[in-house]
Amino acid sequence: MGAGREVQISLDGIRGKNLMQLKKLNVALFPVRYSEKYYADALASGEFTKLAYYSDICVGAIACRLEKNEFGAVRVYIMTLGVLAPYRGLGIGTKLLNHVIGLCSKQNSLEIYLHVQTNNEDAINFYKNFGFEITDTIKNYYTNITPPDCYVLTKFITQPQTMR
Repeated sequence: MGAGREVQISLDGIRGKNLMQLKKLNVALFPVRYSEKYYADALASGEFTKLAYYSDICVGAIACRLEKNEFGAVRVYIMTLGVLAPYRGLGIGTKLLNHVIGLCSKQNSLEIYLHVQTNNEDAINFYKNFGFEITDTIKNYYTNITPPDCYVLTKFITQPQTMR
């Protein structure tokens, strides 16, 4: 890269015409094959699922599912967040995660959570940097990868206090 040349990182929503981009990224990034329900949930989440482009090349994505907790409040489940290896460390994952955290704050969603394989220290540390904490351990969560155990990482979003 030449000095002074700014590379643009941009985000784009998922829709039928670019869903294949997400499918190709997932094949390259993850040791799991995702179901059609995963892709239906990703499409249904609207702004909570984004593709990331680095100089107009699709290099990463975040895919979320919106759920209701037992009290009826919306919580966000991060199904996947990944960036292709040559593009890691450039702030792309940070931009994707910050986008979702910002949406949660605006839409009064108080909780974001995800599952991470217990040996994935890079991912665990990445999420901890954003205030996620390990809230549970699930034995044998994964069926075809080793180790099969996962942590549940959760971030509770604090809403700004209103003046009374």
